[in-house]
Amino acid sequence: MASDSPNPNDRPKASWLQIFLIGRNPKVTAIRLLVTAGLVVGYFRWMALPIQVTGISMEPTYHDGQRTSVSRLSLRLHPPVRGDVMAIRTTGFHNLLLKRIIALPGERVHIRRGQVFINGEPLDEPYLIKKAPWNWPRDLEDELIGPDEFLVIGDNRGMPQDRHEFGIAKRERLVGRANR
Repeated sequence: MASDSPNPNDRPKASWLQIFLIGRNPKVTAIRLLVTAGLVVGYFRWMALPIQVTGISMEPTYHDGQRTSVSRLSLRLHPPVRGDVMAIRTTGFHNLLLKRIIALPGERVHIRRGQVFINGEPLDEPYLIKKAPWNWPRDLEDELIGPDEFLVIGDNRGMPQDRHEFGIAKRERLVGRANR
């Protein structure tokens, strides 16, 4: 007597290559691929940005050629504070500077012979190894940091001042915190 129900043993056998590439169920595999691609794109779009350090302005903290990532999400969750190393957009999104926040909005700051003063008090910077005799601003008056502005400088202060990119960065130019 013949049965009308299909016998599971009568299904064609999938080759190992088919199982390896698309799995036993192509629809499930396609959904998994789409979800994974969406998660990866979302992660790198809103959470982390991989970067490679170019130059020596952040030594000894970050070295030329070092790879790290920038946490974009942490900047959205917590405001920037003094000492944070930030990626700062210059021209376009792919051109970033990596600098440390030295002064916050509303503070008065100046640098005399390499020593940073915030509201007249010297700033302790344990991450520095060598300080060059920089003076900033050049007119020897305190600089008032405006609202939504930060003073950012690299850690390698042994470099001559004219070879170092530093200064005021607006809040909207901050991309995220650099991970160590």
